[in-house]
Amino acid sequence: MCIAAFLWQAHPVYPFFLLLNRDEYHSRPTKPLEWWECNEILGGRDGLAGGTWLACSRNGRVAFLTNFREVELLPQAKSRGELPVRFLKSKTTPLDFAKEVEKEAHQYNGFNLIIADIPSKTMFYITNRPINNSDSLVTEVPPGIHVLTNAQLDSPWPKALRLDQSLREFVNKNGDRELPVKEMVEKLMTNTIKDDVSLLPGIYSPRREYQYSSIFVDTDSELGRYGTGSISALYVKNSGESSFFEKHLENDAWIDSSFTFHIENL
Repeated sequence: MCIAAFLWQAHPVYPFFLLLNRDEYHSRPTKPLEWWECNEILGGRDGLAGGTWLACSRNGRVAFLTNFREVELLPQAKSRGELPVRFLKSKTTPLDFAKEVEKEAHQYNGFNLIIADIPSKTMFYITNRPINNSDSLVTEVPPGIHVLTNAQLDSPWPKALRLDQSLREFVNKNGDRELPVKEMVEKLMTNTIKDDVSLLPGIYSPRREYQYSSIFVDTDSELGRYGTGSISALYVKNSGESSFFEKHLENDAWIDSSFTFHIENL
């Protein structure tokens, strides 16, 4: 269970600004933020299936993913983490890639995928769990502030509304100035406030729903410790200056890593 909040074409400094928490079993092998694919792709990697939940490329492509909260799963499903990697390695437009994924979406368990090409100012949302069983799995993301949880984009889950409000407050407070990235990571993404069970989706057991209702998750389960294992902040400025910051948990210690690079032709 992950959560992401992002600005898209809605800030005078940043055409794109993202905060994302990745929640996973702590025992699952994970590679921290680094360059891979001959230093063309930057992101963390799943050490089990080889995919990623968030990554970007030197040419200004970004992709991130959340799983859809549901009980029934396909026993032989493809790995959802391969989808962001495929987009970042592809040469097709975001829309063409989205249509390609749409044709094979039934082969995956429930997912939400955001893909963007910053230079062309295009971003699409793909899900194989559309609202009201709509025929279309692909939606162009409009400019604005958006939150993605484990339901459809901008679903009004309590923690999504909480994160949306907090992000808007930071944006309004700073006006046209640069945003205080590390302060936002600490204040927004480590929030452990939980919600009353009556307000939650009711997909899992009440105890599990309650434990997952905070932005920052940390709980024990039958399969071991589960929760937020990394916090990421990724932004691109109008100048092309880009930064990817990650805090990841390793042997019960939080480790920071950060990379900066430049995107041409913005």
